[in-house]
Amino acid sequence: MAMLFLHSFVGITVVIILQCRLCGGIRKEYVCQSRQMGAGMNTTNIIEIKNLTKVYKRYVKKEGVGGSIASLFRRKYTEKKAVSGLDLCIGRGEFVGLIGPNGAGKTTLIKMLTGIIAPTSGEISVLGYYPNEMKNAFKKQYAVVMGQKSQLFFELTVNDILRLFKEIYEIPEADFQRNKAYFTELFGVRELMDVQVRTLSLGERMKMELIVALLHDPGVLFLDEPTIGLDVVASAQIRKFLKEINEEKRTTILLTSHYMEDIRTLCGRCVVLNHGIKIYDGKTEELFGEEEPAAVMERLYGKTEREETGNRKEDTEAGTNNPMRPAGSKSGKDEKGACENEDA
Repeated sequence: MAMLFLHSFVGITVVIILQCRLCGGIRKEYVCQSRQMGAGMNTTNIIEIKNLTKVYKRYVKKEGVGGSIASLFRRKYTEKKAVSGLDLCIGRGEFVGLIGPNGAGKTTLIKMLTGIIAPTSGEISVLGYYPNEMKNAFKKQYAVVMGQKSQLFFELTVNDILRLFKEIYEIPEADFQRNKAYFTELFGVRELMDVQVRTLSLGERMKMELIVALLHDPGVLFLDEPTIGLDVVASAQIRKFLKEINEEKRTTILLTSHYMEDIRTLCGRCVVLNHGIKIYDGKTEELFGEEEPAAVMERLYGKTEREETGNRKEDTEAGTNNPMRPAGSKSGKDEKGACENEDA
């Protein structure tokens, strides 16, 4: 009896906390099919970024007690430019891969796109909203799945979690039942819906993460390493499901991954970041060609920031191909998916 009471108490508490955090306790009409776009938003573009920059200010001090005491009177800081002058447009229904070495700025970009952090300068629009305003209408139109951070509650069953998120996102019952049935069938997890999440395997949990993220029909889905730690079979299944969702639901997907098989299989377009600078934006097949992924990454990441900046400047001024870019690919605003009407 005590365990039953504790289980119910935890479930009710979680519902209240998450409703307050996500929706501010204010009930608004759920928009399923037609989404309100911002007045300045190109309806063909889900994401528009212009000259976006993010600079982190980091506190530093000397080692030991003496350094700690000195820092009380004079603090020293260093600046880290995580994203620098980024221009990017992603159209409705695109499946775009975002790759780069550790520290390239990928996660920082995702955090700015979802409103978790604010940019230092530049313009950013997602679904017609400025993300960092964190409006409820905006939060109900995107979803994030991170391979290393779970949004599931391990002591609850999958059905209970889906019901919880239905209340948080204020999804009409008919839409909830339709989407639940669709994703349960798509992922083949019908027999797992009434078991606790903590009993599921890593691959099964990732399927549930995706179902929860897609339950409210988001206009854009951000994926950060969704196949990390999965075996070959589970990774292939996740890729298959994501491809079907993108094609059938026309959900715009931005995928970050260090697994090049994910990028090559799923993404028609690929964006490469290094030291916060965009060094490639174009077709995935042109980026990889016949080369091995390791050779492509060495060719791209081996460039220093100075070389990247210089090559990009020469490419812009002289109209020549960037040495880091495969022959025949395009640069700047001429790339596929770039803002075509940004001056309009």
